[in-house]
Amino acid sequence: MAKFLRMTGLFLTGCVLIWAARSENPRVLIKTELGDITVEIYEKEAPLTCSNFLQYVDEGLFKDATFYRIVTLDNQPDNAIKIEVIQGGLGYTEDRKALPPIEHETTEKTCILHKDGVISMARLQPGTASSEFFICVGDQPELDFGGRRNPDGQGFAAFGKVITGMEIVKKIHQHSANGQMLDPPITISNITRIKR
Repeated sequence: MAKFLRMTGLFLTGCVLIWAARSENPRVLIKTELGDITVEIYEKEAPLTCSNFLQYVDEGLFKDATFYRIVTLDNQPDNAIKIEVIQGGLGYTEDRKALPPIEHETTEKTCILHKDGVISMARLQPGTASSEFFICVGDQPELDFGGRRNPDGQGFAAFGKVITGMEIVKKIHQHSANGQMLDPPITISNITRIKR
């Protein structure tokens, strides 16, 4: 079965069988100063989260955003549950052009698990996600519904996956940082839809 899944481009999420790449899914290009990252957006599986992210894209709100945070096994000494991600978006300054927060779509609802290259929304409490997102470096099951990274157990809202440019994600993940904050941040010149 595993060999069949690899050959056909399918993967099991624990809930349903989902195409790893479907031609009808929207794709976006994250242009960074280190190179480009292409992300496929799973609109059908995570409609609320995808609609929010694509609104930022379509309104050009990610122009001059940044990747500003990396979480590595070595820079989270106070966390018993370790994860590895890069985080980007508009940041948390008072003048950011953030849209209203959205309802939390758990991985239990969407069946999109936090596997290597999956993109997901950063949040504090459930229902607070808006403009900040992260990309998983390696599989991160503790970020799924029922995971232990967040005490509320609700996990994070995954909504797509990197299909090209994981070498750029890894390069960002290895960039110099002051604690978890990149020093300097990596500029995202823009995030745009890829027309096909």
